[in-house]
Amino acid sequence: MTNAQLTRYDRRMQEIMNRREAAPLYATAGRRRVLVAVHIGLTVATVTAGLAADIGGSMVAMWVMLALVLPWCIATGAINASTRGLLELRRRVLDERQRAERSEVLARAHRITTGLLFAVAATVIGYGLAGGSTGRPALMALIVGFVAHWLMPMWVAGLRAQDEPDDE
Repeated sequence: MTNAQLTRYDRRMQEIMNRREAAPLYATAGRRRVLVAVHIGLTVATVTAGLAADIGGSMVAMWVMLALVLPWCIATGAINASTRGLLELRRRVLDERQRAERSEVLARAHRITTGLLFAVAATVIGYGLAGGSTGRPALMALIVGFVAHWLMPMWVAGLRAQDEPDDE
């Protein structure tokens, strides 16, 4: 698709996703792995704090969750920048290579999430068969499964992103 056929929104998003100010955060494969690991850790901590605030009614847990949101957003932006907006840009903005990469990332994330959801369902069912009440654990498992399903494509894309070619 030519640049003239893109909307103003498409051009702006493409510009944002191709900014290089945060490039030192994700310049190498090792840094991208660390970035994705930090994002996963922040996600786990945020969801845990949110669930703790819900269960215990703790304001401290709520404040912890709110404090984690800003670093989580920064890490999310860095992962999206490392993939040059592979999952954030509209399909019509991507070239053929990026479209193929996006399809591969989504398929791989889907397979990983399917396995994770199977494990979570088996755990909740096992807990219920052992005589436990499955109401609250099933709700927590559903929340964790939803968050993993939502973020897994971004994590997979961040781990699969290639290094930028060296300047000659």
